[in-house]
Amino acid sequence: MYNSFISVVHVLHYPHEVAQLPAYLTSVYSVLAENFSDFEVILVNNHTGENPDSGIAALPADLKQHVYLLNLSSKVDRNHAILAGLDRANGDYTVIFEPEFARQPGIIVDLFEKTREHFDIVYLRARNRKTRLAVRWLYTLFYAILKRYSSLRIDDKAHDTRIISRRALNSLLKLRENLRYMKAIYSIVGYNTTFIETDEPLIRNGEESFSEKFRTSLVAITSFTTFLNTLLLWIFLVSLCFLIYVAVDALKVKFTGYDVFGNAQTALSGWTYLVMLISIFFAVTCLNLYLMSIYLSNIYHEIKKRPLYIIESIKRF
Repeated sequence: MYNSFISVVHVLHYPHEVAQLPAYLTSVYSVLAENFSDFEVILVNNHTGENPDSGIAALPADLKQHVYLLNLSSKVDRNHAILAGLDRANGDYTVIFEPEFARQPGIIVDLFEKTREHFDIVYLRARNRKTRLAVRWLYTLFYAILKRYSSLRIDDKAHDTRIISRRALNSLLKLRENLRYMKAIYSIVGYNTTFIETDEPLIRNGEESFSEKFRTSLVAITSFTTFLNTLLLWIFLVSLCFLIYVAVDALKVKFTGYDVFGNAQTALSGWTYLVMLISIFFAVTCLNLYLMSIYLSNIYHEIKKRPLYIIESIKRF
């Protein structure tokens, strides 16, 4: 048995997870009680619409005394819900444990044993990602942008399940960003990090809409990369090159009667070129304004300093 205090954080996002909670707690408790001298299980009810009290109340008293339930008053972003649990974790090590591993509670011990090799963060890495073919290229593009336009070390096959040492968690909790992308936060925190490979494929919950995934991707790209700045620069350079081409072509036709490709042309008043230029630069201007509006929106959300979540009640069983 390890003489360490372990905190296990589990977030309930959907009603069906509440129904599975007794089995989840029983399997996790058996492993924790056998391997650790002290432990706690922090449940975050992300406003699922279901009351988990009855399921927990029916469990043995020895188990219930280690359980904390945080009920959020309204549904918040997945990352903010995880943060609610991390804020209240008191252990020497904290484990974020996903429901898909409930049948493999021994993974908690595997993660902890890996920290004995002087690692502060150990996560589970899937051997493959299961996604629909229609959106697979979007994931590829998203992670390519993150790796190319940031210094972040992000594993595109990383599960949310991981163990974090006390000192790494203390550093993570200092990053109080309203717009959060946890994989980027872990990378910013640093410390010695490694992974354990698992056969459990990485599957995004089907109940998470495409718009939610898109918003998360947009937050990550705008908050943690220089991609849009670089894109803005390239838009400017391309529009500048096009402007030079149009100007040179118009002057060459006017004075020689031939365009830049050597084709004979008749010099007109320039109405066509004028319309093209106005149209193109108007489109470019609109795109630039859109890109800048994303950054302004991010700044706006940060300076408001709204709470990331609100606790409705705290219960200890």
